[in-house]
Amino acid sequence: MALDLDSVGKKIGPVTREYDWKDVVLYALGVGAGFEDLEYCYENRLKTIPSFSIGAVFDFLAEVGLSSGANLAGILHGEQDIIFHNPIPVKGKLITEGAITGIYDKGAEKGALVVAEADTFHSDGQKLFTNIFTLFCRRDGGFGGDDAPGETIEFPDRPPDFEEHALPSADQPLLYRLSGDIFALHVDPDFAKASGFTKPIMHGLCTHGYACRAVIKHLFPGEPERMTRFRNRFSKTIYPGVPIKTQIWKLEEGRAVFRTVNTETGEVVIDRGLVEWLTPEEIEQRSKRQGIRFDDQVAVVTGAGQGLGRLYALELAKRGAKVVVNDLGGARDGSGQGSSTPADKVVEEIKALGGEAVASYDSVSTPEGGEAIIDKAVEAFGRVDILINNAGILRDKSLTKMEASEWDAVMSVHLDGAYNVTRPAYIKMRENGYGRIIVTTSAAGLYGNFGQTNYSAAKMALVGFMNSLKLEGEKNGIKINAIAPIAMTRLTEDILPPDLSEKLKPEFVTPLVMFLCSEQCPVTGSIYNAGMGYYNRAAIVTGPGVVLGDGQTIPTAEEIARNSKNIASLEGAAECYSITAALGDMLNAVGKPVLKTPPKSGDQTVSRVFDRIQDAFQADKAAGLDVVFQYKISGPNGGEWHVIVKDGTCTVAQGVHAAPTTTILMAAEDFLKLIGKELNAMQAYTSGKLKIQGDLMKSQLIEKLFKF
Repeated sequence: MALDLDSVGKKIGPVTREYDWKDVVLYALGVGAGFEDLEYCYENRLKTIPSFSIGAVFDFLAEVGLSSGANLAGILHGEQDIIFHNPIPVKGKLITEGAITGIYDKGAEKGALVVAEADTFHSDGQKLFTNIFTLFCRRDGGFGGDDAPGETIEFPDRPPDFEEHALPSADQPLLYRLSGDIFALHVDPDFAKASGFTKPIMHGLCTHGYACRAVIKHLFPGEPERMTRFRNRFSKTIYPGVPIKTQIWKLEEGRAVFRTVNTETGEVVIDRGLVEWLTPEEIEQRSKRQGIRFDDQVAVVTGAGQGLGRLYALELAKRGAKVVVNDLGGARDGSGQGSSTPADKVVEEIKALGGEAVASYDSVSTPEGGEAIIDKAVEAFGRVDILINNAGILRDKSLTKMEASEWDAVMSVHLDGAYNVTRPAYIKMRENGYGRIIVTTSAAGLYGNFGQTNYSAAKMALVGFMNSLKLEGEKNGIKINAIAPIAMTRLTEDILPPDLSEKLKPEFVTPLVMFLCSEQCPVTGSIYNAGMGYYNRAAIVTGPGVVLGDGQTIPTAEEIARNSKNIASLEGAAECYSITAALGDMLNAVGKPVLKTPPKSGDQTVSRVFDRIQDAFQADKAAGLDVVFQYKISGPNGGEWHVIVKDGTCTVAQGVHAAPTTTILMAAEDFLKLIGKELNAMQAYTSGKLKIQGDLMKSQLIEKLFKF
């Protein structure tokens, strides 16, 4: 099976992990910390070793290996680069999201490289670190791809400035693996011998932790929070109990190179090490900028002369953004020639606060106006990072009284306006590989409101606009979300009850919009209601539905009537991320029993899984294949089955096949979790819950051939 080159750019995550101080201490003990560096081991003065950042997202790294289609028997951790944005708290929840960014060919005899990048945020919204992983895939080279770009790190021609000696315990992997990297190579003697080693080896990331402790000790002792980058290459394996030394050369204040050496043989175990750190003054500056910040970012806010738009612009500026304040300055219904006064006043407010801003008076209702707004941002500040589509007008009338001009006017500002400004902004964001876009929908669009068919239609259309743009933006780091504010503004002052004026302060909406505009925002394609301090998410969901007939015979209207209750049921409803997912559900449903209700996980059994194998089989992925998968499922309700895939067909039988290609061994409970997507295949394999005999490479075909 070849590497999946189409996996490049596809989103992985979000992967989450909750942890507390015990996890931080366990990791520290696993990388050799003790009484000499008690700040890593004692909860009353605890600090997190920065290299915890890779151990804490090991599940993401496992997903990279699985998604790439690499031969698992040949994967090694090649390089690691970690960029730290903020100190790592000693407890919380980590949210990691990223993608494979490149697959490179070293040659048929030299293997391949799979490179992935992931950002990790804390549950409090802070961006903590960015990991850039490089997996060396020994058995996957020679597919004709480009080689990876190289980067040289030169060591000074002099003895190291510092040298730290350490002696990992002969049992060190047994302790380190409890932090999550439980691959059998580091614990199982038989597995290690089968992989070409005389006994279990040290985790490369365990040695990595020793090196991290060493550079902190000698360069900025007791202050791990000063580290901003830690990069290295894993060059040689080493056995537990072998002494190591980390050699460090300080290049300048804030930058050093290092390597870790097997003291007995002189072989370099960790090479091309680079560490960077902040000065005490920079640490102080960072502490003053804690929280969600937009320093060095450029934001465009339309309709920013008054109301919500003004508040957005002011708050963005207070948090460090350079702001383009756009407002035509027209009347509430969009009439009149406009005025520069509203936008100018907001710019003056921002400058009085010490911020940077420029005014734009162009109308969003024309393509030329939208281009001019974004051009203003680029001319003034050189880029665009954030766009808030907030401009709006109202021309409320019941449908029978509404003239076509009143319909068109509202559409041109709300819907066309979002297109006119977003398109040129998106092009600039795509060039930079980053962007945050907000569209303003409304409860009137989501739920309906009397006398607002034009406004409601435009606001719901923006949800469709967002749903497609979220898919286009994924590869380029661009996230788009929708806000449905409930606030007393110029547009709502005669619609909402006056007695709610104090409760419906527009200031209540701003915090959610700031979060959605930030780097910390992990979501895209979501709709949020906000008002009075109450926030929730709205979503379009699809019920489980029914299938009438065999997918060939057209049902009658009477059959629809008899099944209307089940057709309309939203019990067990779910969101579909794209039209592909929705169509997939429909295609998978056809051919099932008349009433299709997804089986509840508690009702699932191993035998039912194999009863459904034929339905899950993806015949289009099986052309030219001739493989036999033998399953040996232990425990209650287990058994033995084999699945024969040959020339696009699939045959399932109970019992043992005489010559299986691959044999899968699992406990029934774990097998059902795997089928139910509660257990990841890579996690199951590395933890020993999934054992594979025979052709390991062919086993990776299973996830492509069967979709449950």
